[in-house]
Amino acid sequence: MPDLEAVKHQLENRDEPESKMHLDSLFDDVVENALEQKSRPADSVGAQHYSDPEVMLAFYSRLFPFKLIFEWLNRSQTPSNSFSHREIAFTLQNDAYLRYNSFPTSEALRKEVLRLNPLRFEIGPVYSANPRDRKTLRKSVFKPIEKELVFDIDLTDYDEIRTCCSKTTICQKCWRFVTTAIKVLDIALRNDFGFKHILWVYSGRRGAHAWICDKSGRTLDDANRKAIATYFEVVKGGINAGKKVNLKRPLHPHLTRTFDILKQSFQTDILENQDPFRETIGQDRLLQLLPDKALTEALRKKWETQSNRPSTNKWNDIDAIARTRASPNLDPKLLVMAKQDIILEYMYPRLDSEVTKHTNHLLKSPFCIHPGTGRICVPINPSKAEDFNPLTVPTVTQLLAEVDATSSEYTEKDSDVSKTSLRPYIEEFQRFVDDLMKSEITLKRQRVEEVERPSSLDF
Repeated sequence: MPDLEAVKHQLENRDEPESKMHLDSLFDDVVENALEQKSRPADSVGAQHYSDPEVMLAFYSRLFPFKLIFEWLNRSQTPSNSFSHREIAFTLQNDAYLRYNSFPTSEALRKEVLRLNPLRFEIGPVYSANPRDRKTLRKSVFKPIEKELVFDIDLTDYDEIRTCCSKTTICQKCWRFVTTAIKVLDIALRNDFGFKHILWVYSGRRGAHAWICDKSGRTLDDANRKAIATYFEVVKGGINAGKKVNLKRPLHPHLTRTFDILKQSFQTDILENQDPFRETIGQDRLLQLLPDKALTEALRKKWETQSNRPSTNKWNDIDAIARTRASPNLDPKLLVMAKQDIILEYMYPRLDSEVTKHTNHLLKSPFCIHPGTGRICVPINPSKAEDFNPLTVPTVTQLLAEVDATSSEYTEKDSDVSKTSLRPYIEEFQRFVDDLMKSEITLKRQRVEEVERPSSLDF
């Protein structure tokens, strides 16, 4: 693992807002522009596919939280370079990809989104100059200067382990891998690195993204981003690799804490829900990870007569056979360490580290629509990650139908989002943004006080 103190050295500066806004006020500029949409019957929305341009445009004009996205990226209600020098990239309906867009205000962003009606848009770094002017600037002048430290969890990285689903399909059983990863990473990022403002967002299909919004995280250079990514690289090697977890003892405190978390759910999440050792290929993989040849041969012989033995039983067989002294040279400590490594290999978070390592990497904006599922990329409260069910996240067609079905129950002063199942996610995001802006104000105030504080003279 990299030197934690060396990484922490850059994590010592942090800055906060103005006043909290009522939810409906965040959508005031949407109401007038969407009045013509409100006459649409609910059935007409439900009959359309969620990637249809009309459906996408209705969502952007009626439900997308442009003001909150602005405040999140700007960390203030007053426009600044934190937003106007931020790259926004659009993926259009014809798959064209437009990079280096930038906008002075949330209203300017909203107007361009409504004009382009993109499938989605991604958020990049804040540059040293306006991204729109990049062609007129020298490369040495135009460079990324800050971006949230991000992490990407994708269930396809668990395909060699999960037996319930594969590729793009997911269920609540394999979603447990994401839940566990959120729990492990969130604790480590807060306890080991001191980050406080960590936004978790559902990717819309089979994963989750983490955005570390603290100033100390946003201003990290690529070398320190890589160091933090390396800190979380425990499972190494591709699908055909041998032993993928090779750790020195004693375990690093992060790994000791993580192992204590993982072992609590290994029985349910792996042995019962995934049952990976029942089939011969999974059984052979388990035997490959044990440290003693005589022990593995004794287990293989036992399992040959019970080919359909559940994973729970096979896992328990390891200790049972070891106690029979089937291998006179077995080192009990090595066996304990091997079983620890197996639990870590099957449960430790698997991350796309390239997403984390580079300041200029772009990542899909919260509240975009996933084009494959129609689900909204909503925030996940890490303290309630166990309760999050991706299969119940609202789809865009569901939300538009909810608006139309409840329109008669609300006045025109009510925002469309207040009529839908998107509301709790918007409110969760608003709480996060409010806390982030307050933190920025506090940091700015502290900097001013440090500058104005008279220096003492010692005689």
